[in-house]
Order: sequence, then C-alpha cells, then structure tokens
Amino acid sequence: MLQIDMTARVRKTVGKGAARTMRRAGNTPAIIYGPQGTPIALECNTKELTLGLLSIHRKNAFINLEIDDEGKKTLRHVITREIQTDPVQDNLLHADFYEVSLDKPMEFQVPLKYVGKAKGVVLGGDMTIARNKVAVSGKLLDIPDLIEVDVAPLGLGAALTCKDLGLSEGVSLVSNPDTVCVSISGAAE
Repeated sequence: MLQIDMTARVRKTVGKGAARTMRRAGNTPAIIYGPQGTPIALECNTKELTLGLLSIHRKNAFINLEIDDEGKKTLRHVITREIQTDPVQDNLLHADFYEVSLDKPMEFQVPLKYVGKAKGVVLGGDMTIARNKVAVSGKLLDIPDLIEVDVAPLGLGAALTCKDLGLSEGVSLVSNPDTVCVSISGAAE
C-alpha cells in the first residue's frame, strides 16, 4: 500500500473565525479521530497538504502524520476520511483524518489491472470486463496498490472469477469468490 509523510501542528483555537484566519495565513484546519483516542484539532500547511493529497488521489494509501504539539512530536498513521473544498475556487477548507492501526486488518477496494491479450480475442472473441475493483481484507502494509490480472491464457468462452485472482499472503478476499471479473465471449468459426 502506498504511504506518504506529512506534518501537522496541534491548533489551540477553534471556530469559524479562527479557521478563516488560519486559511488566510496559508494553513488548513484538520482533525484526527479514531478508536485509539480522543479527537485532536490540527492545522496543516495548505500547499503541502494539497500536494500530498493529489499524490494519493483515488489510491489506497495511508499517511504517516507527524504531529507537533508545542515541540513534542508524535507519529500517527491515518487515512483520509473526508476532504472539504470550496465549490467555486476549489481550495481546501478542511480535512478529516481517521487514525488506523498497522496491526489490525481492514477492508479496502483494490483496483484490477488487466494485462496481456487473451487468446480468445485473437481468435475473434470479445473481452468483457465485469469488475474493475475487488474488496479485500488485510493489514495495512499487506494490501497491494493494485492487482494485476493476466488475461493471455483465456480462450473463447472462458471467464476469470474473483477466486482466480492471485492474492498475496496476508490478504483475503471479501468480494463474492464466484463473481466474474472478466470473460471472453464469441463463437469459433
């Protein structure tokens, strides 16, 4: 799973006026919450936060967030739960981070990447992709960025199901194992 490093500071002021002042100074208000402790109000550098979030956009990723609390630094592992943006100017308004544990399994949607050219397509068949993602469960560091699926051996009338995907050790399938991911249709002449 993809991971990036970011920094944040604990903020002492809360409220609409304080948030506006913070945004004018080039910072974005944020919060971190989760089962490990009480919520903490944060402020992040807007430019750093934007670049970091763009680098993990639409990917399974977690953030190593270093939090500075008046000189005392702590490291938390978080995922983005919600990002609020201005609908007109598209500026960041607020970020919600959810603290996760590296030791407990979680469920994620992992994209499928189909590689190769199926034998059935070479013989005149049509390849139909039924699923672009599958749900898997595992520890954060075991979850792959994507699952490559080799379609080259598939002949006419063949189908590949979720249970046929090659999952790495420590990762288990949550999706229905009999669900078809890709199939080759067409008749041989």
